[in-house]
Amino acid sequence: MNKIVFCLSPISLLLALTLPAEAQQAGKVYRIGALRIDSVSGESANLEAFRQGLRELGYVEGKNIIIEYRYAEGKLDRLPELAAELVRLKIDVILAAGTQTTTAAKQATATIPIVAAGTGDLVGTGLVASLARPGGNVTGSTRMSTDLSGKRLELLTETIPKASRIAVLFHGTDDRRDLAETETAAPHFSVKIQPVEIRNPNEFQSAYTAMARQRADALIILMGAFTSVHRTQLLDLAAKNRLPSMCEASVWTNSGCLMSYGPDQPHLYRRAAYFVDKILKGAKPADLPVEQPTKFELIFNLKTAKQINLTIPPNVLARADRVIR
Repeated sequence: MNKIVFCLSPISLLLALTLPAEAQQAGKVYRIGALRIDSVSGESANLEAFRQGLRELGYVEGKNIIIEYRYAEGKLDRLPELAAELVRLKIDVILAAGTQTTTAAKQATATIPIVAAGTGDLVGTGLVASLARPGGNVTGSTRMSTDLSGKRLELLTETIPKASRIAVLFHGTDDRRDLAETETAAPHFSVKIQPVEIRNPNEFQSAYTAMARQRADALIILMGAFTSVHRTQLLDLAAKNRLPSMCEASVWTNSGCLMSYGPDQPHLYRRAAYFVDKILKGAKPADLPVEQPTKFELIFNLKTAKQINLTIPPNVLARADRVIR
């Protein structure tokens, strides 16, 4: 009986060796860790924007990606523990929002890529070497941009033309850069700034008492991890004291702030999906420049305006990107 011998050409042999590897890569399920300071419902719109961005890039949760969600439920001291838990799961990339969240992730791992979504001062806190060349395992986007503090003052004084004294509520050293920028911009709008620092919830009531005693006409609340966790309580006190409030992000206006002006947060989360995609395809965070915001939104809450008996000038209201009625 004649033996039949099959000979593989070099090309055929190469295909035979590479196809299984490609098929395995195509079938890989990536794991993303989402680390949050808030609760499940705290910023659901932002996380949905992130998932939408992933879907647009071909990722389907439960099919080729799994997202491990970890929520600190407002307890900032839990962040290191939750970050360490994600590291133990050997995930492929961590999504972090906020300076403290990104810091906790960075302290938990020097190797797993971390994508920041609209975090504060990444350079000043040492989380990246520079925006152009991050140099470590952190990249993503920052919410910091030139003259945002001045723009908020401008919009606030246009909304309340008679305002001459504006209180600025802040917590700790993380917010001092924004405070300094606000104080620098104040003379251009003929207003005086009243800095009001809060260190713990026991000081909230006395802080608003101090604003009333010094006759503050309006209030800017600087957005950090601490103030974000306590935003409902801080905004309730602003409403009770009939103090018009300016905040930095839509999640605050949704919670009752009179108005907000800042980066479009859902857009930053959609952009975070872009960074995740690049990293999963082999890019190094150190080589992916940090993005600064390019889309901004002005939002008014007319429910709050009615509650504090304030009429927003029509010409200012007409410039809003969104109005909560």
